[in-house]
Amino acid sequence: MGRRSQSSSSSSTAWRHLSPWYYLKRPARLALLVVGFVAATFASWDRLSLVRDYEAEISRLDEEVNRLYDQLRMAGIYLDDNPNIENIIKKHHLEVDPVNSVRREKVKEAMLHAWNSYVKYAWGQDELQPQSKNGVNTFGGLGATLVDSLDTLYIMGLKEEFKKARDWVAESLEFDKDYEASVFETTIRVVGGLLSAYDLSADKIFLEKARDITDRLLPAWDTSSGIPYNRINLAEGKASNPGWNGGNSILADSGTEQLEFIALSQRTGDQKYQQKVENVIRQFQKIFPSDGLLPININPHSGAVKSYSKITFGAMGDSFYECLLKVWIQGNKTESVKHYRQMWETSMEGLLGLTRKTSSNFYYVCEKNGDSLSEKMDELACFVPGMLALGASGYSPEKAEKIMNLAEELAWTCYNFYQSTPTKLAGENYYFHGGQDMVVGTSWNILRPETIESLMYLWRLTGNKTYQDWGWDIFQAFEKNSRIESGYVGLKDVNTGTKDDMMQSFFLAETLKYLYLLFSPPSFISFDEWVFNTEAHPLKIVTRHGNEGSSGDAEVQSTGLLLMPSDLYRHDKGDPP
Repeated sequence: MGRRSQSSSSSSTAWRHLSPWYYLKRPARLALLVVGFVAATFASWDRLSLVRDYEAEISRLDEEVNRLYDQLRMAGIYLDDNPNIENIIKKHHLEVDPVNSVRREKVKEAMLHAWNSYVKYAWGQDELQPQSKNGVNTFGGLGATLVDSLDTLYIMGLKEEFKKARDWVAESLEFDKDYEASVFETTIRVVGGLLSAYDLSADKIFLEKARDITDRLLPAWDTSSGIPYNRINLAEGKASNPGWNGGNSILADSGTEQLEFIALSQRTGDQKYQQKVENVIRQFQKIFPSDGLLPININPHSGAVKSYSKITFGAMGDSFYECLLKVWIQGNKTESVKHYRQMWETSMEGLLGLTRKTSSNFYYVCEKNGDSLSEKMDELACFVPGMLALGASGYSPEKAEKIMNLAEELAWTCYNFYQSTPTKLAGENYYFHGGQDMVVGTSWNILRPETIESLMYLWRLTGNKTYQDWGWDIFQAFEKNSRIESGYVGLKDVNTGTKDDMMQSFFLAETLKYLYLLFSPPSFISFDEWVFNTEAHPLKIVTRHGNEGSSGDAEVQSTGLLLMPSDLYRHDKGDPP
């Protein structure tokens, strides 16, 4: 009884201290309570502030760690969860190359400048006119620059830019357009760009879009011979050839879709894409000449060539020969794709027959009209040195050395296409009259990538850093003459430096990508695992054991799932996955 009364009295006292009237009658205690409350509030606020500052600092450090990880991966280092730096350096034989690290970052900054200009002034349109600061739909409104840039953004680690582009593809890229599209350009830029983005990121939206646009292109192959028409209305599916070419199909436009269509069959398991393009090769085999050089005009109905039309490794012929070699590489050089290699080697014998040398030892590749040679070489033909270097390893040692020597000689000529003009940028084509030194013909420069492409191949395959120095010279010339506040422009005349008003989509897809790879380790986007289409879009190499369209699908899926920066490097046996 006594304990219950004492407890009740204590409870009453406690409640009294919670009553406001208690403190109003006792000012000193009220003041003490207010001071205590204010002090507690400040202490709490200070603690919250410290927590926020701490979280901000953690976020900043996390970003810094990610940046350092990216730099290490670019240097060819793969960090484990508990890395031992000494072991990493010893394992990877790390050689710090500060010169090329700086160069690579400069190229990345150039890509950001080009991309941000496109985003600001031409978002979702095909190409940017930098001086006018507006966009133009040169390819029917397919977002050509955006799609062409996807893999470049990914490779350079520009994650936010890639995501923004990916979201546009998912939400806004539509192909139901009443537009007569180039089958060739749409394939190499749009289909190739989407498939490369899929192989790099494993995001299925890219594969879905690639299949959609390719299905719209397929009616172009519905000809008597199976050799495709070169233009098609994307909405109606009506295919045709341009009247200016007499209704003929063009060699490069008809024989360069193999890489993309075969890749699409492998990724989807649907054989129809591969069947269409491999039938074209079978038709070409029927008319393939002993020197392997096909005229650029072919009748899509009969499959016959126009015998006296031009033979060239420049415009309208170039990428056909490149594609023969690269389909062999794409199939991992197996017996199933051996005929592509055989056709390519035959064509290279024909190329040797077109090669001449000036009195000052510049090698060049002529064009042929009927039985007559034209001593003219397009800058477009400057892909040849890289192609020869890439294919040299498939020859006997003696022949490989001969092919590689020619590749290096032609690269020297192409580099001098640039060095021979006041702006240090190459013209569109050059003439070698009577074996004399080069004279620029068509004098514009539209930011083409072919010479840079060859320098990248030659550096990787020879280890000669001279090719990196040449590439840096060309990049600096672009920076000096083509960069403006709102993007990059070509030149109307490489002699005067007069600017045009177009930033070609291939400048972002090819020129800047090849420059970036030129200054990156050879194991980054390794030639052992990737093959580039003619628009510089890397596709995963998949071993082919037969003609089935789905044979390599499982292999692609197992190696192409959401590639992280370190996954873009070649993985030698024993290296971390």
